[in-house]
Amino acid sequence: MDAAMDELMLQKCIDAGLRMTSQREAIAKALDQSFDHPDAELLYKRVIKIDSTISFATIYRTLGVFERAGLVQKVDVGDGKSHYEIARDQHEHLVDTENGQIHEFKSEELTALLSQIADKMGFELTSHKLEVYGKKHGDVSCRCIQIKVY
Repeated sequence: MDAAMDELMLQKCIDAGLRMTSQREAIAKALDQSFDHPDAELLYKRVIKIDSTISFATIYRTLGVFERAGLVQKVDVGDGKSHYEIARDQHEHLVDTENGQIHEFKSEELTALLSQIADKMGFELTSHKLEVYGKKHGDVSCRCIQIKVY
């Protein structure tokens, strides 16, 4: 991963006007280096490799700060834990209920349909969040327009 990508979250924090402590910097770096949707426990295991003095409570508090600032968002993958990702372009999650893989995808059709539904209800769609759960049909490969599969 190049250095610019490794500091994306840090720059978002600075742009949001957050006071950046060394702990927050370590957590931001661990999020930048994540190619999955870590829960707090997994993020903690990654962060202590960067700074062994950080507590689990600091992870939770910082994730809350980042979430309230709109820098991270929770992803529900159906395992009872809150998973996190860096907030970015609108996309959906398709969770394979058999193996837990998370397929990220974009769908113009879905966005248009949600916009139509909101309009019928007297609303203008400004954003949406969707996690879809299912299992693949046999051995066929995923046919979603993938961004990433975890």
